[in-house]
Amino acid sequence: MEHRADGILRALPVDVPAGTAALTLTLSYPRRAGVLDLGLLGPEGEFRGWSGGARDTVTVAEERATPGYLPGPLVPGTWQVLLRLHRIPPEGLPYQVRARCATQPPAAPSAATPPPLAPADRRARRTVPSHGGARWLAGDLHAHTEHSDGTLTVDELARAAAAEGLDFLAVTDHNTVSHHPALAAAGRRQGIGLLPGQEVTTDLGHANVFGDTGWIDFRRPAADWLTRAEAAGGLLSVNHPLADDCAWELPFAGRRPRHAELWHHSWADRRHGAPLAWARAWRDDVVPLGGSDFHRPEQGRPLGTPTTWVLCEDGDVLGGLAAGRTAVSAGPDAAVLLRHGDELLALDADGTVLVRPDGTRTVVRGNAVSLPAGQGLHRLETHTCEVVALCG
Repeated sequence: MEHRADGILRALPVDVPAGTAALTLTLSYPRRAGVLDLGLLGPEGEFRGWSGGARDTVTVAEERATPGYLPGPLVPGTWQVLLRLHRIPPEGLPYQVRARCATQPPAAPSAATPPPLAPADRRARRTVPSHGGARWLAGDLHAHTEHSDGTLTVDELARAAAAEGLDFLAVTDHNTVSHHPALAAAGRRQGIGLLPGQEVTTDLGHANVFGDTGWIDFRRPAADWLTRAEAAGGLLSVNHPLADDCAWELPFAGRRPRHAELWHHSWADRRHGAPLAWARAWRDDVVPLGGSDFHRPEQGRPLGTPTTWVLCEDGDVLGGLAAGRTAVSAGPDAAVLLRHGDELLALDADGTVLVRPDGTRTVVRGNAVSLPAGQGLHRLETHTCEVVALCG
């Protein structure tokens, strides 16, 4: 426990000799007693993978690697095994790391790719008015695969998202980009846009980085995440800022990011206004996002709950996000509030109440109603003050 207090990360050296074709790491410890996270850096400190607490055995080779890790040459030298002391009990946590260098590469896996989703199995796409040649696309900005602590392959996750009628999905595995090379082909096979993402994950807060930015080093200050993401053409969003043991506690030196995952699955009682109060304190021009934080089907929480809507030109989801053209609803078919210039369009929201940033309220009567918009975060809520839609 004192070791964790001194520093949460530990690096263990591993000598990789010339001629190594595969490096296998095995971490063992009493898992009921605590949690250790596992990662790997190459001899020059370059990122080679991260699996957190999801795996106890990983292999890296030139042509393939365990999900969460990057294949590539095994350059001779001293590599670093990363251990994060995530949960350590007062009495300590005994552990053992074994490294094995093999001269033969591992056998190719035999996993089958699921077939493309049939049109009959896809939820019908909702009809939403376009604006100025741009289209509103429905998606989910927070989901995980086997490349971190999810259970589905990239193709399986894409198929599940397509079945929910979503237009796009951000795949945001923890502290890794090993899933990025598989996204484009899986998206084409399943008929859905897959947005490269990564959830930069620490004990003091999580943030999604969207875009093909390369690996963002979670060991650096949060301000560096933002700078690196934007310099590489991406953007950063603060995740679930009020969620249980992973609420946002990190400082930003200088400016704060505009984007924030205000609607996370953990916002179970939407009469509770803490996420909205946090947003007002964070920035006046916060861009609201939503994410299911999907990990596995047995959670009973489908992709697209909540749904993030992005007004996109030529299908450019990242560009629409960067421009702040977003709205969030409980699901792809739920009541939604969309901004069209100086007007708001409330769809399937009859009987709800529009709450403007200045606190003024208007009752919505009808299933397709135009209302004047102000500057800032708008919401629709029920007569019991339950939030049912957000719009920037």
